[in-house]
Amino acid sequence: MATLEDLAERVERLVVRHEELKRANALLETELGNVTSERDSLKSRLAAARARIDALLARLPADTGTE
Repeated sequence: MATLEDLAERVERLVVRHEELKRANALLETELGNVTSERDSLKSRLAAARARIDALLARLPADTGTE
């Protein structure tokens, strides 16, 4: 059977591990926020590029099919 000292040591290791996981989670949440922001920015840029391409395509003369 585990002694009180053994249990105290295990609890201490669990507390340390819990703190490590909290820090890792905070870093991951920050990184997720950054990549989410980057994704949103890229989606916006893509939409703008598509709009410019659509505008350019609309300016092209229609193909009459005669050569």
